[in-house]
Amino acid sequence: MKFDILSQQNLYKGFFRVDAYEFRHELFAGGWSGTVRREIFERRNAVAVLLHDPVADTLLVIEQFRPGAALRDAQGAWMVEIVAGIVESGESNEDVARREAQEEAGCTIDMLEHIIDFYPSAGGSTEIVSLYYAPVDLSAVPTSIHGLPEEHEDIRVSVIPRHTALAWLKAGKIQASLAIIALQWLALEKPSR
Repeated sequence: MKFDILSQQNLYKGFFRVDAYEFRHELFAGGWSGTVRREIFERRNAVAVLLHDPVADTLLVIEQFRPGAALRDAQGAWMVEIVAGIVESGESNEDVARREAQEEAGCTIDMLEHIIDFYPSAGGSTEIVSLYYAPVDLSAVPTSIHGLPEEHEDIRVSVIPRHTALAWLKAGKIQASLAIIALQWLALEKPSR
């Protein structure tokens, strides 16, 4: 199937970028659509990593303020998440996973296992997330406040048992998509002993 981009116009460029596109595409029933206009959130790709201690069967989770969630539900403004960050120019996905684990959680990663690449919101954003699993010894990780002040990060680190994380997931306490996907993968691919 084919599509044509008819026009592109930049609407906003700041920390993020928004462009308006006009396009048309082939239809499943045959023929072509009319001209469609959509605003697209142009976002760089991201990497997320699930930090799991397979010996203790514990997970490292972080909490931080998220303005998008705050605007919907003030009680859910501080979200339980996994370590993640944006890919900067010249960085590999593995570099980002290691950098963000250190910045956000004070954790050093040796081994990484790729889980999946996915579009969190392909209908309105160009972002692709690469999700990884890292087996690490979490016994010495400082559970305190982390993050880079120059990026206005205020990140609380906790190490919790797997069963607690899965109970939080089932109860709806974990609403961040990256953490949901990672925890569901963990439950399917690395069952507890």
